[in-house]
Amino acid sequence: MNITVFLGAPGSGKGTQAKQLSENFGFVHFSTGDMLRTSIKEMKPVGLKAKSFMDQGNLVPDGVMIELIEEALDPLSDNADVLLDGFPRTVPQAEALDSKIKTTVAKAINFNIPDSILITRLTGRRICPNCGESFHLVFIPPLKLNTCNRCSSTLIQRTDDSEAVVLRRLEVFKSQNQGLLDYFGNRKNIITIEADRAVACVQKELLSILKH
Repeated sequence: MNITVFLGAPGSGKGTQAKQLSENFGFVHFSTGDMLRTSIKEMKPVGLKAKSFMDQGNLVPDGVMIELIEEALDPLSDNADVLLDGFPRTVPQAEALDSKIKTTVAKAINFNIPDSILITRLTGRRICPNCGESFHLVFIPPLKLNTCNRCSSTLIQRTDDSEAVVLRRLEVFKSQNQGLLDYFGNRKNIITIEADRAVACVQKELLSILKH
């Protein structure tokens, strides 16, 4: 199994890029944020465990995240090309990929982006609670204010996208991320890209990296 992990703060574009790579080039994409939110919506035990942490902008405990990824990777074939978006977020999670989950990370790609851009990206996000369509008040506004283009439901702001929680999420991210950069840096398989560029520019660079 060929695994690439996307490292970077919330709002750095990891999910957008991974989704396009999955849709256009056949990569298997796992977004732990989306997986957890689905578990919460479906009232699954792992989602209920995670909800209180997510609502406060804190990291979900390592054990919960490792269990989530183990279950996701287990049915895949040995030659699958996998993108992990949102995992690992701590060194113990990274170590679990090499030991407990028994996989090998081919590349770790670090999405570098200024805090000011991250805050604008995150606090402006809106989502449809009915069909899941995503919008942004600045970058991808709905045709009608606060209304989903697809199903006409009223858009909402996720609790973890409020400004207070966003600032907390960035604080927590910074406290953990340097350890991950050091972990993968010691293995000489980390590459940093500048993520505050047009989506197409970042995608082109990612394809070049992944092909090699």
